[in-house]
Amino acid sequence: MKISKAVIPAAGFGTRMLPAAKAVPKELLPVLDRPAVQHIIEEAAAAGIEDVLLISSPHKPALEAHFRPNEALEARLASGGKQQLLAELNRLVAQVRISFAHQREQRGLGDAVAQARQHVADQPFLCMLGDAVFSGEPSPARQLTEAYDRLGTAIIGVEEVPLEKVSRYGIVGGDVIGDGVMKLSTIIEKPRAEDAPSRYAVAARYILTPAIFDCLDRTRPGAGGEIQLTDAIRLLLEREPVHAIVLRAQRHDIGNVIDWLKTNLVFAARDEKLWRELQPLLRALLGS
Repeated sequence: MKISKAVIPAAGFGTRMLPAAKAVPKELLPVLDRPAVQHIIEEAAAAGIEDVLLISSPHKPALEAHFRPNEALEARLASGGKQQLLAELNRLVAQVRISFAHQREQRGLGDAVAQARQHVADQPFLCMLGDAVFSGEPSPARQLTEAYDRLGTAIIGVEEVPLEKVSRYGIVGGDVIGDGVMKLSTIIEKPRAEDAPSRYAVAARYILTPAIFDCLDRTRPGAGGEIQLTDAIRLLLEREPVHAIVLRAQRHDIGNVIDWLKTNLVFAARDEKLWRELQPLLRALLGS
């Protein structure tokens, strides 16, 4: 079955980005000229995704407003000959169906994904976390959907991390069955270095099968009453194969202020004209 749907959990308060994210959702904070969430949906669209569900919150109306028409703004832009300022967003909205569901209580990533049950029905789907964007080719969305075409199972995108950082991530373990491909036997959330089954960390992109929803129903809440997606995937491993794919693109965290700033600089460096304009300032700051 072709992967045509994507789910983006984006209901969190973004506490690591406060106070900037108090009124403006962290997913709408810009990476260069567009919000982070738009980068993520563009990644999905370029991989052939036709339908995106954003798991949002009643407290984040701006997230939905970004993807809805604004007739007054568009008329103003048209009168000044500036339609190109929204051209890419309008093309994206025309290319991909974008809809919303609400996670009304902050009960963890697993609970957020559970809100997609009716929308995805009996189809496998791409799950893309809203606190990471990627650069480089192939994109994670394309790499995972192509891997699903070959393997036909749930797939987790992973990246290798230093041993001293494994305690920050969900870590997978299993048997290597090909170049950058692992058949999983375990997944552990934030293990101690000595308990980690590998140095391959879950990297914000997944393909999940519909069986994940029953596993989420069976997952007991953990710390803070949150339902962890990692725990549900561990249950999924008991009933069907799950693979991991080492992502070739570079992940950029945007969930805290320092990493968000770094990401903007990395993306700016890819734009020759923009980088030329920034270099004098950067040299002056480094010199001082």
